[in-house]
Amino acid sequence: MAANGYRLVIGNKNTSSWSLRPWLAMKEAAIPFEEVRINLRAPDMKDQILAHSKAGKVPVLETGDIAIWDSLAILEFLAEQYPDKALWPSQTEARALARSVSAEMHSGFQALREHCPMKLLAREPKDELIDPVQVNIRRIVEIWSECRKRFGGSGPFLFSHFTIADAMYAPVASRFRTYVPDLAPFGDDGTAAAYIDAIFALPGMAEWSEGARQETGA
Repeated sequence: MAANGYRLVIGNKNTSSWSLRPWLAMKEAAIPFEEVRINLRAPDMKDQILAHSKAGKVPVLETGDIAIWDSLAILEFLAEQYPDKALWPSQTEARALARSVSAEMHSGFQALREHCPMKLLAREPKDELIDPVQVNIRRIVEIWSECRKRFGGSGPFLFSHFTIADAMYAPVASRFRTYVPDLAPFGDDGTAAAYIDAIFALPGMAEWSEGARQETGA
């Protein structure tokens, strides 16, 4: 286990979007942890996960006698434990917006999740998307544009430097690369495309992608 006592239980790197979120945030914030990977296709997958969390889902952050089993809860915990890492923006208005868009990601966009599951390494552009998915995509492009316009500053991320909001939307960047490489029809003026490039340029994202390649033999 890492010196600080953190163990992060995750699923497959090619497909587990919720696992990516805290993993990427911890990597980018240089918070050490031991990685425990569970193959979500294994016959005993459920039993393996239940050994770490009664909720039966990944990711799980274990530290001491505590198990935190929700991505956003893990990220909030880390922000409290490491205020110096600036996992939320310091400015009040920016932080409020970052929390709002993160919560919207956490609870919304069901059509996109269902019809465009994360396949990190795949390239499967869709010729047609049902209306609810199109609505989701337009809203996400709008969110990214608003955050970048209001608080992007000189950095490439939603609130200039990497924050929890970027961790929350990193799997969406992957989904768009896989299924919707051209976001112009959804209102993108180039902001969303540049943001996706910034996410994939992160060292942590490169490491995660390499892990996905090793898992799949790609």
